[in-house]
Amino acid sequence: MDRPNEGEHVLYVLECADGTYYAGYTNNLERRIKAHNEGKGAKYTKPRRPVRCIFHEPFGTKQEAMRAEYAFKQLRRADKIDYIKRNGGGRP
Repeated sequence: MDRPNEGEHVLYVLECADGTYYAGYTNNLERRIKAHNEGKGAKYTKPRRPVRCIFHEPFGTKQEAMRAEYAFKQLRRADKIDYIKRNGGGRP
């Protein structure tokens, strides 16, 4: 999976060590993943480290990426897996 360019607005999905998913928005994916794995990314991921990025999707604007993040978070787990597979993600 190619990494997006720095400054690109991205929806990303992490798989946590306990098998759960975490979705977020960033404009610097490498830095954000590093922060999650250092325990500085989010309260949810801190006790569930390490995390790994299983999906990311670039958007033209921050607003589009954040809308996609919100919509993704509303999905049931099975629908999240389908979304990732349909949009070029590997095995979640």
